[in-house]
Amino acid sequence: MEFVSIRIITGDVARLVAFYERATGAVAAWATEDFAELRTAGATLAIAGTRTVPLFAPDSARPADNHSVITEFLVDDVDRVHRNLTGLVSEFVAGPTTMPWGNRSLLFRDPDGNLVNFFTPVSPEAVAKFAR
Repeated sequence: MEFVSIRIITGDVARLVAFYERATGAVAAWATEDFAELRTAGATLAIAGTRTVPLFAPDSARPADNHSVITEFLVDDVDRVHRNLTGLVSEFVAGPTTMPWGNRSLLFRDPDGNLVNFFTPVSPEAVAKFAR
């Protein structure tokens, strides 16, 4: 088994895709007006509109209603990214903070209120863990 993607359901696909394109620098590949993907080296962030939900199961997902998942991106310099996101991100939950497990993390909310963590490994153990 291989992890491939995470999908966010939204009421405004174009707005959320534009946000993630600016935040990540990735360019979205659009399949339809209701579905786009931002591909990175490690995984894909899929963004889909509410009209796609009934294709799986009616009422199985609701937009802007996530209270348990944090989408995470590995970045080269989280402090620089924080400076670059100022003005784009309307809610920073926590500024760059070095976590006990060795990552320097920046936690914020996307336009739908979903939690996003951009992080940079800083301890020797974390650097080794994410070495490519």
